[in-house]
Amino acid sequence: MQERATRIIMLVVAVLLAILVLQPYVDTYLLSARQPQPVVARGDLSDLERSTIRVFETVAPSVVQVVSMSARGGPATEAEPSGSGTGFVWDAAGHVVTNDHVVANGAGFVVRLASGEVVPAEVVGQAPNYDLAVLRLGRRGSLPAPVAVGTSADLKVGQTAYAIGNPFGLDQSLTTGIISALKRRLPTSGGREIADVIQTDAAINPGNSGGPLLDSAGRLIGVNTAIFSPSGANAGIGFAIPVDVVNRVVPELIRNGRVPTPGIGILAANETLAAQLGVTGVIVAGVAPGSPAEQAGLRGVDPAMGAIGDIIVGIGDAPVRRLSDLTDQLERAGVGQSVALKVMRDDRTRTVEVRVIDVGEVAQRPRRP
Repeated sequence: MQERATRIIMLVVAVLLAILVLQPYVDTYLLSARQPQPVVARGDLSDLERSTIRVFETVAPSVVQVVSMSARGGPATEAEPSGSGTGFVWDAAGHVVTNDHVVANGAGFVVRLASGEVVPAEVVGQAPNYDLAVLRLGRRGSLPAPVAVGTSADLKVGQTAYAIGNPFGLDQSLTTGIISALKRRLPTSGGREIADVIQTDAAINPGNSGGPLLDSAGRLIGVNTAIFSPSGANAGIGFAIPVDVVNRVVPELIRNGRVPTPGIGILAANETLAAQLGVTGVIVAGVAPGSPAEQAGLRGVDPAMGAIGDIIVGIGDAPVRRLSDLTDQLERAGVGQSVALKVMRDDRTRTVEVRVIDVGEVAQRPRRP
């Protein structure tokens, strides 16, 4: 009796083992989908999805890839930011806006339109102080519509931002995010700082430089210019030149090929020195001969006496804590205007009238022999 029970148990175990071993094969035979799967209805797109699609389909045709050419006529081998980037159509005359650092080292340029057509282009103006440049297309057939221009004056942290560009050479890429911060300051190759820069977490990678940053209405609110990333790839911190600056600089580049650099003819001391001395303001290290600063009686550093120069602490009612504050106020005033400069000397503050000049134009004038 016991032997029979043992045989029954062993048989049951064998059957169970057989089932476990054969189960995958049985499932494969009985459950495999050997025909195309039925399509499940997706339902309506969300309002956010429809808005994003509308922005991309409206603006993407106006976004182009800017490629620099080597002196031998072939594609440049330098990686972005020295040669390849993004741009966008500015007007019906075939002007394309991009970053200055995209075109700075190129011997010639071609622009690849969204249609795939490759068009030769030439640089008509550069503004290193704003990291902006304008190219003009050589052949102008049917061009896409210019990107609609918005304003950066009323932007709010948290509102949606869209970036379209050519990251790593992958054209027509859309990334989304929000405006993470406003009023950032960004150093440029021209030795100055761009004020009121937009910070966004929309993914911006090498190749996006010069592309548009857009709001939810598809309007231009900035030009993507830089990322903060130790690895060189997107780390969620990107920067864009505010469109109000772009809308002021680009017409100047189209008209004159350059943008005035407002100044008063001083050489500012390093901000590190001011911090070490506990000084709040701009220390005048030197004054250019014949400049408005010299005419106003400003003094630079006197090494012989061991005395620091005058300290600029304000313009009109606006305080000046660092060089970017000074340059920002001079740009707001404009070339040819006079400003009330508050200067500290020997612990006493006085106000002097100083005329704003185009220091870039002065630097370009040929010297007399």
